[in-house]
Amino acid sequence: MKKAWPWIAGLLGAVAYFTYFETMVFIHPDQYDVLSHVVSTLGAKWPLPIFLMGFFAGGLSVHFFWLGKSGG
Repeated sequence: MKKAWPWIAGLLGAVAYFTYFETMVFIHPDQYDVLSHVVSTLGAKWPLPIFLMGFFAGGLSVHFFWLGKSGG
C-alpha cells in the first residue's frame, strides 16, 4: 500500500479539481463553462482530442479489466 499513495493522492486531486470547477459553474455561470461544453467546443474545432480521450479511457479499461491470465 505504500506505493499506492501517489495514485490515491492524484485521484483525490483530480476529483477535487473537477468538483471545484463544476461548483464554480453553478455559482458563476457567466464566468465558467462546464466540462462537457468545453469538450464539445474543442471537438467542434479540433476533433482529435475526443478520439484521444476515448483512446486513453479504452486503454485504461483494457488495462484494468481485461480478464486474462495475468489477472489484472
